[in-house]
Amino acid sequence: MSKYEPTIGMEIHVELATKSKMFCGCKNGMGLEKEPNKNICPVCTGQPGATPVPNKQAIDFVVQAGLALGCQITEESKFDRKNYFYPDLPKGYQISQYDLPICRDGELKISVRKDGEARGDNRAKTYEKTVRIHRIHLEEDTAKSSHGHGGESLVDFNRSSVPLMELVTEADITSAKEAKKFSEELQLIFRYIGISPADMEKGQMRCEANISLHKEDEDILSGTKVELKNINSFRAIEKGIKYEIERQTEMLDNGEKIVQETRGWDENKGETFSQRTKENADDYRYFPDPDLQPFSLPKDYQQEMMNKLPELPKERRLRFQKEYDLLPENIETLVTNKDLGNYFEEVASELAEWLSVEKIEVEDKKKVYRLANSYLITNLAKMMSDADNDNFPPQADQPMAGKITAENFAELIKMIYAGEINSSAAQTILEEMFETGGDPSHIAEEKDLGQVSDTGELEVVVDKILADNQSAVDDFKAGKENALKFLMGQVMSATKGKANPPMVMEMLKEKMK
Repeated sequence: MSKYEPTIGMEIHVELATKSKMFCGCKNGMGLEKEPNKNICPVCTGQPGATPVPNKQAIDFVVQAGLALGCQITEESKFDRKNYFYPDLPKGYQISQYDLPICRDGELKISVRKDGEARGDNRAKTYEKTVRIHRIHLEEDTAKSSHGHGGESLVDFNRSSVPLMELVTEADITSAKEAKKFSEELQLIFRYIGISPADMEKGQMRCEANISLHKEDEDILSGTKVELKNINSFRAIEKGIKYEIERQTEMLDNGEKIVQETRGWDENKGETFSQRTKENADDYRYFPDPDLQPFSLPKDYQQEMMNKLPELPKERRLRFQKEYDLLPENIETLVTNKDLGNYFEEVASELAEWLSVEKIEVEDKKKVYRLANSYLITNLAKMMSDADNDNFPPQADQPMAGKITAENFAELIKMIYAGEINSSAAQTILEEMFETGGDPSHIAEEKDLGQVSDTGELEVVVDKILADNQSAVDDFKAGKENALKFLMGQVMSATKGKANPPMVMEMLKEKMK
């Protein structure tokens, strides 16, 4: 075990999906416009005399994020000027927030898999961790520089003044795995409340980690902090922090001094690299922006924003467990992929009506829901992913399950549960449904895939198989279990896979007693 312990704090920047930019009326394309400098005006390009006007929707989004994370909302807030020079910041300052951020003092509870435990193991092999949220504030994004154009550098102002939410944690995280899980859960919450797609690869969510090491008997903040900047994937968060912990440990073991600096992550080399040293905190000379008035966020407004919050991921996990009794790892799949979870609920709603009419017992209801979940997240989800790997999960304006309606998918599950078709036939039918959107019962009839469950019909086949395979019958009576599997296979072959397996198995055993 290492004699050093890590202390990690996270800073998360999220571009907000408002209709317009933060301080002007330009369309908010989140800097992803194909044409450079398309959605710009004097305000977002920092022209002299241009006056900013705050975006209420952006403020609403930050308040909702804060409420979802249990934050205290500041009733009187304001915008400040953060002064520094950079080529993509033509004003020479960024409009941000300093001493009166919109949100303070929240927390996020995460469930983290213990070291050595594989995905799919039960919840007993995880531990709960609470990460405190220090503050969440609102600011404007900068423009975007690009270099190497024949020795010239170019600036695209499409991203300039895009609403940018910054979340800062307390130094509560103690491992790379916790940092990754925290970031993943945050992204999920932001997507659930609809404030941002928070796609890291597109720069809509940018993560930074402040990492230091201390000895067990020392203060957790006694180590020298190294900032790991602009990480663009969850995988890189975990790998980058893990590498940095190992790098700092080796330096301390060798008697070297950790330098306070900003470092980047090189995905190709799998290592961090120095970007700039940082002896003291930057002095940004914050002061209240004279062009923007302070604003109020009264209690009645906060309640209005609270009422607009949808069901959050942690609430959905609990409800799925209570209503459907699914396995934890399956619940996580449905919660993480919100659209897949919504489709499952549509299917479950169709099944619930049938279960009520048929007066099926509670335990059997759980089996039906688990059956539906299994076919959804293994068979159907794989078909969707294979059909279009670049577009899975589908976007909001696309059908979740291709051409398969929730009603037809529920009908397929009923047929499987009732023993009308076996698993092989179900797979064939599902593939046909995915291609054509057809009704499962019609497909089963057209392809003659119905399961044979007629006792008289099966008995004729079983008697013939037993008569033609006396040696296998003798082997079974001698205690060789493989003989039963052989006979079972013969029956299934004779019926072209349509025989009801449990009925055949029972019939074979009875006739060979």
